[in-house]
Amino acid sequence: MAERQSPLEPEFHVGSHGNFEHGVEILLTETRLGSIVQLAAWPGEEKKLMEAIRTVTGLALPDDAGGGSSDGVKAIFGFAPGKLTVTDEAEGLALALTKAVTPAIGTVTDLSHGRTAIRIAGPKAEWVLSKFFAIDFALPAFPVGAGRSTTHHDVFAQIQRTGTDQFDIYVFRSFARSFWKALCHASEEVGYEVQ
Repeated sequence: MAERQSPLEPEFHVGSHGNFEHGVEILLTETRLGSIVQLAAWPGEEKKLMEAIRTVTGLALPDDAGGGSSDGVKAIFGFAPGKLTVTDEAEGLALALTKAVTPAIGTVTDLSHGRTAIRIAGPKAEWVLSKFFAIDFALPAFPVGAGRSTTHHDVFAQIQRTGTDQFDIYVFRSFARSFWKALCHASEEVGYEVQ
C-alpha cells in the first residue's frame, strides 16, 4: 500500500525558523500514524468498551474521561464522557477494534485518512498552545496522557499531552495545512525547529 501524502508537504520546511536568539524552544513535526480511531460507548457500556480496547491494544485507561495511556507505539485518551481516541503507528487498528466492539457496546470510526497528527514539543509548548485554545495547559490541570477536545476558530482539534512538554494535536486533514501555518507563525517569536 502506498504511503499517504501529507497535507503539510507544501508548508513543511525542515530546519530552524523564527527568533531563536536564545535557542530553539519549540519542536514541530507531523506524527505519521497508521491508525487513528474514535470510539464511543452507548450509555452504561463504557467499561465494556474500555475492556475491549484493552484486549486489542494492551492499553488500560483510567475511568475518568480525561485520562490517557501510551506505550510509545499506541496511545489512548478520553476526550468526552464515553468517547475515546486510540492511535497506533501501524495500520489495521480500526478493523481489530471493530471485531472486539460489538454494536451493543458502541461505535468504532476509522479516522486514519481524515485526520493529521501534529506534535509540538519544547519548553514553550504550553505557551504557544495557549495562544490557540482556551484550555489550562499547566501540568496539574492537563496531566501527561490526558486528552482534550476543543476548537480553534471553528477548527475541531483533539489534543493529548504525550510528555511533560509535548502535545499531539489531531486536526481534520482538510484544515491541517492552515493550522500548521498558524502554529509555525505562533512559534516564531520563541524560535522553532521543524523535524
